[in-house]
Amino acid sequence: MGLDFRNKKQSVAYALACYEEKSHIDYETRLRAVVGIVRFLMDQGLAFRGHDESSTSRNKGNFLELLEWYGARCKEVADVINENAPGNCQLTSHEIQQDISQACAEETTKIIMSELGNAGFSLLVDESRDASVKEQMVVMIRFVNKKGAVLERLLGVKHVLDTRLASLKSSLDAMFEKHNLTMSRLRGQGYDGASNMRGQLHGLKTLVLADNPHAFYVHCFAHQLQLVVVAVVKGVLAVGDFFGHLNKIVNMVSASCKKKDALLQKHHDHMVSLLENGEITTGRGQHQETSLARPGDTRWGSHHRTLVRILQMWDSVISVLDSISHDGTDAEERGLASGYMINMETFEFVIILHLMLQVLGITNDLSHALQQKDQNIVCAMNMIVSVKCLLQKMRDDGWEPVLLAATNFCRGRNIAVPNMDDNVYARGYPRSSRKMVTCLHHYKVQIFNEVLDRNIAEMNNRFGETSTRLLRCIACLDPRDSFSRFDNEKLVELVTMYSVDFSSHDCYVLSDQLNIYIDVMKRSPEFLACDTLSGLAIKLVQTGHHLTFPLVYHLITLALTLPVATTSVERVFSAMNIIKTDRRNRIGDDWLNDLMICYVEKEIFAKIHDNQIMLRFHSYKDRRGHLPQHFSLPSFNIT
Repeated sequence: MGLDFRNKKQSVAYALACYEEKSHIDYETRLRAVVGIVRFLMDQGLAFRGHDESSTSRNKGNFLELLEWYGARCKEVADVINENAPGNCQLTSHEIQQDISQACAEETTKIIMSELGNAGFSLLVDESRDASVKEQMVVMIRFVNKKGAVLERLLGVKHVLDTRLASLKSSLDAMFEKHNLTMSRLRGQGYDGASNMRGQLHGLKTLVLADNPHAFYVHCFAHQLQLVVVAVVKGVLAVGDFFGHLNKIVNMVSASCKKKDALLQKHHDHMVSLLENGEITTGRGQHQETSLARPGDTRWGSHHRTLVRILQMWDSVISVLDSISHDGTDAEERGLASGYMINMETFEFVIILHLMLQVLGITNDLSHALQQKDQNIVCAMNMIVSVKCLLQKMRDDGWEPVLLAATNFCRGRNIAVPNMDDNVYARGYPRSSRKMVTCLHHYKVQIFNEVLDRNIAEMNNRFGETSTRLLRCIACLDPRDSFSRFDNEKLVELVTMYSVDFSSHDCYVLSDQLNIYIDVMKRSPEFLACDTLSGLAIKLVQTGHHLTFPLVYHLITLALTLPVATTSVERVFSAMNIIKTDRRNRIGDDWLNDLMICYVEKEIFAKIHDNQIMLRFHSYKDRRGHLPQHFSLPSFNIT
């Protein structure tokens, strides 16, 4: 039977076109599968490569193993990968993996830049060493989006050759240039307080201010709070001695697996006994297995956490020390354990434990609040003022409750309680000086009052920003208590500080706009219900009042843009320790940046359509495979 040359479907050209179209569809299926695997590995922070990726390897690494797993469960994928794919278009090379990762990161950053738009922003910067002992600088931006919400987004991770000022500044300039950002849009900067960051003469802060005097600097509040804790711990003799012994006790009972297991078992038995006696109740999330941890000067909240666990596990710790004092490996260990146990079972140790638990409990709540992602400068200042008031109230009225709690604790465990009228040798003096004080003076004046006085003094010293001109003016925007702190004159003064954002005409009409604004706010129940500045900004956008009062809303966004803490940067470093590990320490700088952006900004990354990533991947260079002619971007918009 001959061919019908008038039938186009029997022509050679048609056959070639069909084959070409099928190869394009197969390529799209293969690329989509590979993109999906790359996205999964990036989202979970997992390694891509294996030590041995040969065909005979029993573990080819996460990427290749997942591809085979996918093919085994999806025939459509199995038909276009491995031996069913062209040898020169497998899409499994390391270069392909990195290019797709780059496409993912660039699409994520593109959305971040669209969120930012033309708004002003603040800078959050810190540096730390990674697993390969490279100095990595993390740069984040803080801004208010079009919905009035405060966002902190990762701009990038940059390897710096050293932490000198010139290297930091040049790396920052390069990152700004990469993302088409300018220093003129900067409205704030926040660092952790290191000299190379905030130094008055030679810090990054100074260089940024030289480029833009409106990039106001705010020292990380959470870091300052930790410095207050460290100053109290190291500045009061009795408390410093207490934490010195506490560290040794924690090391002693957790020094080996055997001792740690014994501690956990004794604590478990103790909790079971309390439950059986009805002294505590069961509940979801209660009485979980825990362990002791040493407090660290650079770990926020670690001192309070250690004290809480010591109090919870007191009987178990004493029991373990008792066991070590009798069954220790050598005489030195037995002697140390006995000494620690004697020190723990003293009234001074117990009263300092209860005192510091209350003091650090007050500041620890503030520390957790400052680490919230949506925290703003007005709320932070309000909380700091509240903490200062609570500390002063404890200084005035807190002695009796602390003494009563410590006394009851001691009597419940047969620990001797001294008579407050008895005389004891004064701390810090040799006995030959015969300097004597009463127990009441020693515990109340030399310990209780000293701890509270130093804490209050350090809070006033470290948080002097709360009285600066800028923050005094910003505080007038606070909506709490029916806008009771609103001050027209101070807000007009605030405009003069941000002169680059307001024209002379804006300054002229602002006063009238402020008067109308505050009248509307106080007449509206929905605005009177706002108790945070960030909530007020969102409500203004939802009701359209941000268009009615554009100058006031711009003042609010400037206040919200100011950074409070570098907590988000610290979270990025924690993520970096997940992605770049000792076994995965050869990740290149660019690839690390791409992985970090997608891992940290998971919420944005998850909304990106595969087609966008595939098109960007193809835009880098000509590929051996081609996407079908009908291939296009999805019709929906990502917001």
